[in-house]
Amino acid sequence: MSDWPILDPALSWEEAQSTLEEAGLSDGLPMVPPTEMRLSSMLVGVNHPDFSHGMVMPMFGDLTARAVAYNCVLAGALPGAVPVVLTAVSAMLNPDFNLLGLMTTTGTPAVATIVHGQVAENLGMNHGVNCLGPGNRANSTLGRAIALVLRNIGGAKETVGDMATMGQPGKLAFCFPENPQGGLPSLTERLGLGSTDAVTVLGVSGTMEVLPLDERDTPEAILAPMAAALAASSAVAGAGRMREAGDQIFLIGPEMIADLAKHDWGINEIQSFIHRERRLALGDVASVESTAPGAVEPGSIHAIVTGGPGVKMTCLPIWAGGSRIQTMPLLFP
Repeated sequence: MSDWPILDPALSWEEAQSTLEEAGLSDGLPMVPPTEMRLSSMLVGVNHPDFSHGMVMPMFGDLTARAVAYNCVLAGALPGAVPVVLTAVSAMLNPDFNLLGLMTTTGTPAVATIVHGQVAENLGMNHGVNCLGPGNRANSTLGRAIALVLRNIGGAKETVGDMATMGQPGKLAFCFPENPQGGLPSLTERLGLGSTDAVTVLGVSGTMEVLPLDERDTPEAILAPMAAALAASSAVAGAGRMREAGDQIFLIGPEMIADLAKHDWGINEIQSFIHRERRLALGDVASVESTAPGAVEPGSIHAIVTGGPGVKMTCLPIWAGGSRIQTMPLLFP
């Protein structure tokens, strides 16, 4: 980041935006001018700002807390964002995540980040109504900061590293927390990490709303459409080619978890059903059938509780090019 400008506070807003755009740091939205004071505030509590946490593909930029802090300032994030953003991008460096493929494909994937534990509350994140949408500064700016790191440190810029035919809005910002009182064990607990602060990163092709069947008085009626959505999204995104089973993930609201709990269905029953159920028929409307599971095992199906009231679920189709979900305890640089 040696050539990234530190701006004079006296510089006008318009001049600041022009300077940052000319430096190639813009994602197309207005940016907060990175002054020395703002950068110093973002680095409070960071003990090793210049330690290298790895090289970010596709252009192999050096991942340091100082460079992350700079992008957090650009994104408008509040102080305290650096550990979450740094951990998220560090988790993406695991080869199984396939960051190079996700960043350079002509497909549409975006990186989504889920924040777990007390840190989400400390930062004021929203796990309720419209948690994937606008309105919460922490959700929006953390997601944007992560995307800016991939762009400015990793070099995933249009026609250079990012070759997406169309892309998707999630590439601007895609970050939300898991509901810690959602009625299921948290993802970190399922993975043996307890209630520790952590982040999960996943490469997804988009979002798709999924509703239960009309007679949602059984767990099967609630979950069968999601099983079909996961199978169908895998099939159409892969152009009909069978891809290797990996992870599957979907979001479900607390209200629907409560409906499942009435039938004594918890995470094990949810995962087992989704893993084995790959057919859905809706009269003359639709019919879906898959010959193979999309997840390598039931435990690779991740149901995340988040969102507000309502009988809605959201399918997050994992990029068909191949990517494994990564969860990492929070780093304290």
